[in-house]
Amino acid sequence: MSNLSFLESYKTIIESPSISAFDEVIDQSNRPLIDILSTWFSDLGFTITIQKVPNTRNKFNMLAKIGSGEGGLLLCGHSDTVPFDEGQWQTDPFKVKQADHKLYGLGSCDMKGFFAFILEALKTIPLQKLRKPLYILATADEETSMAGARFFAEQQLIKPNMAIIGEPTELVPIYKHKGHIAQSLNIQGKAGHSSDPDKGVNAIEIMYQAIGQLLDLQTQLKNRFYDDAFSVPHVTMNLGHIHGGDGENRICGHCKLNFDMRAVPELQDEQALTMIEEALAPVIVKYPNRLSLDLMYPTAPAFACRDEQNILAIAEQLTGNKYQSANYATEAPFINQLGCDTIVLGPGSIEQAHQPDEYMSLDYVNPTVLILQQWINKVCY
Repeated sequence: MSNLSFLESYKTIIESPSISAFDEVIDQSNRPLIDILSTWFSDLGFTITIQKVPNTRNKFNMLAKIGSGEGGLLLCGHSDTVPFDEGQWQTDPFKVKQADHKLYGLGSCDMKGFFAFILEALKTIPLQKLRKPLYILATADEETSMAGARFFAEQQLIKPNMAIIGEPTELVPIYKHKGHIAQSLNIQGKAGHSSDPDKGVNAIEIMYQAIGQLLDLQTQLKNRFYDDAFSVPHVTMNLGHIHGGDGENRICGHCKLNFDMRAVPELQDEQALTMIEEALAPVIVKYPNRLSLDLMYPTAPAFACRDEQNILAIAEQLTGNKYQSANYATEAPFINQLGCDTIVLGPGSIEQAHQPDEYMSLDYVNPTVLILQQWINKVCY
């Protein structure tokens, strides 16, 4: 591994496909990439643990550890990517293209490439002299269910002092972000000929009433939960997808609405789910056995840094940037469950995430490597 340049390791990582998707046809195992990372970190003297993540399609976490003692530092990233848009990429998503001082490729920014930054940072660090442990965690399925981070948090295998999640933040420390809840509301009506509405039950009409209740809840949430640390300071609810019926001359027999909520840290997932159920309760009572509400995937809680180890002051000192909040979700709330001070901090811009021709600017290489080295020196020596 020591002979590999930054670009060589970066290319190898990107060229190992690891797409996460709910669609089984395009979902891929991350095991080949996990094996590559495991070999590299093992060559540097790390002890490697590979664990299969339950209830996934052949997905794995990797934990690499070097050094002994209590506390220490965890550098964390996810090993998967989103799917790519066929025909919209100008180059092969799985082949790194270097142009205009940028590296193009799927996962270059979000965020498999972060492991190449870590490896580059370790090249000149005397790892055998660590006084506290250094951990590297590669998780699975962040882009879908966050199953890897959930599973790792449940096990409570390590207790680092601090954790850095290398999502693309333009090297701005993120100390707080919103959560994400996605639900599917299904309404079962009774189909029939449109000429005699009383012989059927129109699911769209019931959905109209349900949406009214959800929009009232949306207003309540905006007024009740407010956090001016966010650029969008209130809880948001988005009615994202709706489908119902099969013809203009038939009574709609079924209607489905997918919607999401992004909560500020003050609003816990359980409370949010209860409020949604209470909002829909009048419609459920009026139309018994016709409404069902299901989570599309497990909730991702909102996140707020503990700052018990003074991590925010250190982050500002090392990056030169004031810590901020974010409206998107990450694995931070699960890593936070290890009991450590956690921040999100990494190279690249979130504007590149999930986009065709995703790229990482090479301008981030030296600053990111230096920041990682300084973190390791401050926490582990």
